[in-house]
Amino acid sequence: MTTKQKKDPVRSGDINTLLSANEVLDGTSKKGFLLRMLPFLGPAFIACIAYIDPGNFATNIQGGAQFGYELLWVIVASNLMAMLIQTLAAKLGIASGKNLAETMRDRYPRWAGIGMWVVMEIVAMATDLAEFLGAALGVYLLFPALFLKIAAVTGLPELLVPAILMGGLTFIVLLLEHSGFRPLEALITSLVGVIAVCFLIETILDRPNLGVVAYHSVVPMFSGPQSILLAAGILGATVMPHVIFLHSGLTQGRIVTQDPKKLRMLFQFELVDVIIAMTLAGLVNMAMLIMAASTFNAHGLSNIGTIQEAYRMLTPLLGGAASFIFAISLLASGHASSTVGTMAGQVIMQGFIHRKIPMWTRRIATMLPSFIVIGMRLDPTRTLVLSQVVLSFGLPFAVIPLIFYTANREIMGGLVNHKITTIAGSLVAALIVALNIFLIYQLLFIGS
Repeated sequence: MTTKQKKDPVRSGDINTLLSANEVLDGTSKKGFLLRMLPFLGPAFIACIAYIDPGNFATNIQGGAQFGYELLWVIVASNLMAMLIQTLAAKLGIASGKNLAETMRDRYPRWAGIGMWVVMEIVAMATDLAEFLGAALGVYLLFPALFLKIAAVTGLPELLVPAILMGGLTFIVLLLEHSGFRPLEALITSLVGVIAVCFLIETILDRPNLGVVAYHSVVPMFSGPQSILLAAGILGATVMPHVIFLHSGLTQGRIVTQDPKKLRMLFQFELVDVIIAMTLAGLVNMAMLIMAASTFNAHGLSNIGTIQEAYRMLTPLLGGAASFIFAISLLASGHASSTVGTMAGQVIMQGFIHRKIPMWTRRIATMLPSFIVIGMRLDPTRTLVLSQVVLSFGLPFAVIPLIFYTANREIMGGLVNHKITTIAGSLVAALIVALNIFLIYQLLFIGS
């Protein structure tokens, strides 16, 4: 491990976790399977929060309200793609000891590396816009009367005070990085748990038709161009380019070994981490769309287009507890994903241009677009959906190099992709590019 990696708080680590992990890899651990797994769980849970961020709330609610259960299969397919991509990202960090941005910088001409850094910074800012706005919305929806009164007295936008509160809270959480990777992993995992429990309760309250849910989870269908546009938005909100870079950074120096057998064992444990975390994220995304389909679409409310409308309509349809739980889940999602987005930005900058700025400086810079949107009183949900389209455009620039590098034996050694893995990854990349071409055509020439 390099000196730079040792100083990086994302990878500095909890010594007890590292000792336990090394005992497992050495074959000397006497613990049961679940306890042997624990030291390796964490990176994928940090990554998975990006898959259940406020952008997902916006696209899933619109998809469920407008088209019922029809787009559930898009979430299932997107989640399977996300599992594959995040597995490759984790494997790249384990096998090469470098994250995706560093690998690209080493193998691209300098001008191309700088260009990719600029593109990925734009993507990271679009991501943070969605996440920060969602967190501010969550705070606002918990105490709407209070913030409306403040806005009426001061003349300030309704979301400004909640946004300031969320900004301060994120700064506090980012301080956990200085304590090693384990406290931050524990916090993010706890917030993922909060979101999952909230939507489990929502699903129980919804009482969806499970037969219809099962059918639409596996049978592909569209209902016109608007459904395809929303499907692309769901994909953009599910498979996230910035978290591909982050996941490779989280695994590159977390547990270090040069032994080929131990490397393969380490990868197998990280694969379990990905499967558990991404399955949980997929179920939460499905629960979001199911809630909108069984609550709004089923009552003829197909025009529910914003998170605020969804919150207001949940009370008369399902009761006050449902809207409160929804706001809590949105707050937890926005808060956690905003923190993770800032971490991803650091990995991207350090990897592409070998520069780091203080975390608080990056946090302030990435919050600025959100405050501009709030100051201009733009529709937060519409902004969230458009940000997911930006993310969808950025995906090929992360996915294609990832597949190429993980198929390169010189980089990956014994963890190089099997041919079938490379083929599957290439098909995923082709589908993403095709969807992006459709989006460009739809937005520029159809105007839909």
